[in-house]
Amino acid sequence: MNPLRGVGGRLALALAVMVGGALLLVDLIVVPSLEHNLINAKLSQLREAAPSIARRLGATPDSELHNAVVAAQESADARVVYFALLDPNPVRLTVFEDSSPITSADVENDPLAVRAYNAYPKLASGTVSSRGRRFAEVAYPLQSGSVVLLRASLHDTLQSIDQVRRRLVIAGLIALAVSLVVGYFLSDPFFARRIRRLEQAAGRIAGGDFSQPVVDRGKDEIGQLAAAFEDMRQRLSQLEHARREFIANASHELRTPLFSLGGFLEIMSDEELDPATQVEFTATMREQVARLTKLATELLDLSRLDAGRLTVVREHVDLSALAEILADEFRGVALSRGHDLAIENGGETRAVGDEERALQIGRILVENALLHTPPGTPVRIGTEQRNGSALLTVQDEGPGIPAEHAAHVFERFYRIEGATMASGSGLGLAIARELAELMGGSLELDARSGRTIFALVLPVASFSPEKTGSKEPSLK
Repeated sequence: MNPLRGVGGRLALALAVMVGGALLLVDLIVVPSLEHNLINAKLSQLREAAPSIARRLGATPDSELHNAVVAAQESADARVVYFALLDPNPVRLTVFEDSSPITSADVENDPLAVRAYNAYPKLASGTVSSRGRRFAEVAYPLQSGSVVLLRASLHDTLQSIDQVRRRLVIAGLIALAVSLVVGYFLSDPFFARRIRRLEQAAGRIAGGDFSQPVVDRGKDEIGQLAAAFEDMRQRLSQLEHARREFIANASHELRTPLFSLGGFLEIMSDEELDPATQVEFTATMREQVARLTKLATELLDLSRLDAGRLTVVREHVDLSALAEILADEFRGVALSRGHDLAIENGGETRAVGDEERALQIGRILVENALLHTPPGTPVRIGTEQRNGSALLTVQDEGPGIPAEHAAHVFERFYRIEGATMASGSGLGLAIARELAELMGGSLELDARSGRTIFALVLPVASFSPEKTGSKEPSLK
């Protein structure tokens, strides 16, 4: 793998870019600013000394001027040149006295001296280059037409700045090397190794192995990503467990009636049966076909819900009438299993929803209450209004649902092992809840020891006075 594609390489490259950028900023901003400040400090020093020196030299006799210029050099720590006016038009100045013992040729016709003469009584200051070197100069004009020039070499100052720049470059190269080492080698225990562990965990999960937890104790973004991976692993593990259970349950649910139907068909085709036995076998075969039809319907509803192809209508639903329908449909089943099935209506209850889907939910709830409770358990179908909602409730006085299972009964394929609720496909309540939500309502559970209440909660419907006779319900 290309080293720059890894976390260590990219981190090292990022650190190198940061260090290089910092060095570039220092070289472009800090060093020039330092140079500017040092030169200005030198010029300020010369500007401060120039007036007093110029006035003193202007009052000195010519015979003593040389000694005065040399003395001024020592006090100003700068070369002092005294210019005399040679020709006013055009301006020509000549060196009258110079503190330099070597030559004055380098200051002849100095531009700052000429500028100061023309700007009288203001002085002129700046930097000039002469023979490959830079100087700070201040020229002070006198009333007599003479000009006093103070010149200080910037060689030491610029050399110091160059030394600072060299040291910054050396320090930057060291920092760059350290950043590369830190980024490339030390990133492995802090980042790369942790990311590789996540990569391996993702590979295991993608391969269907949910046994090993994803653990990372970091509090940074990688730790948060690991926590998300762990949550995903747990959810996928639950789904995989539910899928396997569903396949096993569905296979059993399909195999049992199919095996039974096959057996009955074989007996009826191979043997002469009396009419009573034929009627009994036919009734049993109808029951098995009903089981198959119910399972196929649940699977079909589930696939439509997942695909978003199951639609509902918003219409006026009389929950009281719906409760009567449910009681009539299940009265025979209740009697056969020894249940006391009754209706407890709290008056006329109207809701907004899909009547057919609300009836489907009611069938699921009543069937669960009758099939998953011991024989003789009372079951009540009721309606009521509560806080702007219309409720269709199914209550049984069975053993109840354990608290640890109550939060999961609406999950797909979920069944309570070791209980009467372990029978069936585990799809009914999941489908009921999704249908309720599709209608803009909800499905609630109140599970206590010795009592279980499922409630379909829908918006209350009422007809506004100006809309009497309208088929469209309004919401309270």
